[in-house]
Amino acid sequence: MMSTIISLTKSRLIISLIASLLLAVGSCNHRGVRSPETVSETYVSDPNSVGFDITPLPNAGSTHPWLATYTSQGKIAKFRIELGPSVPIDDKESREFNIESGKGQFTAEPGSNASVLIADLRKALEAKAIPPEVQRVKNLPFQFVSFGKNQSQASGGGFNVKPTGNWTTMKLFISEGDQEGDVFLNLNPVIGKGQFSIKDEEYGDIVLAKLVRVL
Repeated sequence: MMSTIISLTKSRLIISLIASLLLAVGSCNHRGVRSPETVSETYVSDPNSVGFDITPLPNAGSTHPWLATYTSQGKIAKFRIELGPSVPIDDKESREFNIESGKGQFTAEPGSNASVLIADLRKALEAKAIPPEVQRVKNLPFQFVSFGKNQSQASGGGFNVKPTGNWTTMKLFISEGDQEGDVFLNLNPVIGKGQFSIKDEEYGDIVLAKLVRVL
């Protein structure tokens, strides 16, 4: 059973998350997005994101698994996303923004051909190169922080609280050794879509090097 306690220092976590959240809100407001009560949802692509399909799988205890597929140029990449339960971060700022934390993992699926997905992720995450040698793993663990549910996509990338939608936005911390890569993972079970989005250009090569081991 995956533990739900995030082993990150509180101050570093809060500063990073609040800054990311405020930046996203500011960016959305700059685009002039208005707020009817709800929005009719279709997936909106943008240059710094890669979207894929998700299908729910039977829960394993408190873990919520999804089968993710990415089909392009005749190639089909498959992997699983497994999210453990999340718990509120116990401080005033996090409660105000409905920030929760938890643990999860990506799991490799047999028969996956991720060559096109990896190439598209390299562009979206602004990685400099695809790793030439890859040591495959069955599972790639991560820690996640959720910024809340019921968000809608903005037309040029990012998400809005209003109008409401069905997206859950998360920031992942993928650690291995001394390196940590940060990337956004966003899920919409209603339209069956998921999305990887860039956090910062500096994490591009780190995140890609970790993801290729399991995709």
